[in-house]
Amino acid sequence: MPTPAVSVAIPTRDRPAELERALASLAAAAAHESAELIVVDDGSRSKAVADLAHAYGVRYVRHEPATTLNAARNRALEEARADLVAFVDDDVIVPPDWLRELVGGAARYPDADAFAGRIVARIAGLAGRGCGRHGAPITELDLGESDREIECAWGACMALRRRALERAGLFDPAIPSDDGDESEWFERLRAAGGRVVYLGGWRLEHVRCGPSARFVALARSSYRRGRGARRSDRRRGSEPPLRSELRTLAGCLWHVLRRRCPQGVFLAAHSFGRLVEASRHAGTR
Repeated sequence: MPTPAVSVAIPTRDRPAELERALASLAAAAAHESAELIVVDDGSRSKAVADLAHAYGVRYVRHEPATTLNAARNRALEEARADLVAFVDDDVIVPPDWLRELVGGAARYPDADAFAGRIVARIAGLAGRGCGRHGAPITELDLGESDREIECAWGACMALRRRALERAGLFDPAIPSDDGDESEWFERLRAAGGRVVYLGGWRLEHVRCGPSARFVALARSSYRRGRGARRSDRRRGSEPPLRSELRTLAGCLWHVLRRRCPQGVFLAAHSFGRLVEASRHAGTR
């Protein structure tokens, strides 16, 4: 078989509804480019993920037992046949020109080792509304339509060349998915002299709808991300003092009351997660 221009890996676990939306859009994009799509099933408990992959005619890789997102990414790198490997989350929707924009961007920057794309958050219902003073409670990255060199990409929309692995090695499978899993790899890449380029035209939507867009689900996710962010800061030696975390939480709660901002609840949940993690770590020392 001819080597594809790009391999696209979709790590997933027990989220067939989200995966089906992602595969439908990716299949349409892949029809215009020489690309392979790889679903890496990180220990799903049912056959729904496998059935979807087979229905869309994409490669299916069973990775078990369920471990971490970084372990699934490493498995994808083992399976991918292209020199350029893109990663997306299973809850994204890509436009038809998504792969063309990536391949074109990689050609414009032959010295770049990795690429970041625009991630536009779209949350259905009241949970998606806010006062406009802060970002969404899910991963987003929007630095505009112009290309630029940056420090880090997010796993919802990122790509790397094989030579980047020679600089930085594989992703660290010991880091949980909420603990700055991909950012740790990019720190190693930059330390080894690697370059990361943000492609303004390489854009997708990060989607929450149905049960995943409910307040409780988003608040729990924000809480977990807050704890993970604090652990990531600790790993880098940059964690702020406990009193700073308390002030931030107080500010988030005041924001909710003053602005009556639905998304302020998620800011508070994230801050509370950071505070809980800081308190528990302080109690173990």
